[in-house]
Parts: sequence; structure tokens; C-alpha cells
Amino acid sequence: MASINVLTVNVHMGFNLLNRRFVLPELREAIREVSADMVFLQEVLGEHARHARRHPDWPQATQYEFLADTLWTQFAYGRNAVYPHGHHGNALLSKFPIGFHRNCDVSVDGHEQRGLLHSVLRIPGFEQEIHTVCVHLGLRESHRRRQIALLCSMVNEEIPVDAPLIVAGDFNDWRVRGHRLLHRCGLVEAFEQTRGRVARTFPSRWPTLPVDRIYVRNARVEEARVLSGRPWSHLSDHVPLLARIAL
Repeated sequence: MASINVLTVNVHMGFNLLNRRFVLPELREAIREVSADMVFLQEVLGEHARHARRHPDWPQATQYEFLADTLWTQFAYGRNAVYPHGHHGNALLSKFPIGFHRNCDVSVDGHEQRGLLHSVLRIPGFEQEIHTVCVHLGLRESHRRRQIALLCSMVNEEIPVDAPLIVAGDFNDWRVRGHRLLHRCGLVEAFEQTRGRVARTFPSRWPTLPVDRIYVRNARVEEARVLSGRPWSHLSDHVPLLARIAL
């Protein structure tokens, strides 16, 4: 049996809660200190020419490569939102080899662009492949229902029924309605399993809404924590979730 640490965080494109300060270098140091085996990122920039001109400490590489640095040698990126000066999406940073990744567009026409980043990893010495899905769902409940249905289809049709699976990210499900639908896919939420209720993660200064989640299938959550307080409360509009998962 292998145990891994999993972190998920909406990085808010490298800016703090009110978009007043560029904090990506500080965010990288905070993520490095956690030393998770896998990091699920949402709202991470692949490119932004306008911001790059305005901020002298803007990285030369993409934000996900900058955050990966030398700790996470493997990464996958799923581009969701595209605009004239750049693009952003979801990313997975991993200390283990990523053999496959695919971004599934679950956007609703005429509204914000969203995606599901499906990756397949191999942990040395562990027989089974590990499947992960990095999630960022829409702001409207009707959109989330459609997107969760597509997520469940992916889980049921593309992922082997006995494979360890980790699904994490920003579900925007503050009313905890879509959460019930995910149970039908066989997914178990980390904080509900260990603490009896999903975690509150938004806004970062005063977390009151449970929008970020970590789900597993064919795995067991040993520990789950909300990383609130400094420095996290000043590094994004969401606070991260960290879970220790036994495969």
C-alpha cells in the first residue's frame, strides 16, 4: 500500500484576494513547504502578455512550470479560457511519471470556459496506474449539473472500475447539491469521510463557503486538513486543501 499527499488550490492567476498584489513567488514557497506528491491547480495562467509587461517579477516560464520548479518534475496543463493576451486553465504537478493526460472541455456555450484535466500516473513500485481529474466547474448550478454529469461519464466510461482515482479542485458547489450527485459515481469526499462535513474554503480571509473538494475512489483518506491562516489567507481568494491518501 502506498500513501501520498495531495494538495488542491485555486491560485487565482497568481494574485491575492482582491487582485491588488502579484503573489506567485510567495505562493510557490508556500506550496514547496507543504511538499505534496501531487498538486491540483485551478486558474493557473499559461500565458498573459499584459500582466507580463506590468509586473517585473513575472516568470519567464508558464505559471505551472514556475510553481513546479525542481520539486515536481512532471506536469500536465489543460487550457480552458483563451483570450487575446493569453490563456488559463487547470494543471497537475506530480513527483510521479504522468503517462497520459487529456483535457475535457465541459464549457456551456456563451458562458465561462471550464475543463476537466484527466491524467494517468505511475508510482514506482505500485502495480496499478493512478487516475486523477483536476476540476473547475461553473458558477451556475444548472451548468454544474451538466458538468458533473460529464465528470461521472468520464469516471464510469474512461477509468477502470478498480483503478485508484483522485478527483480534486474547485467545484463552486457552495450549496452542496452537486456533491450528492458525485456519490453516484462511487466518489467519497475526503473531509466528509474524516470529519463528517465538507470543508469551507472561500473566501480565503473568512472561509464560509465549501467550494473546493477532494474525492477518492478505490482509495482511503487517512487525514485531511484546510490550510487556513497565514500565509495562505493572503495568497489567493481560496484556501488550499491537503489530504493524505492511502492507495
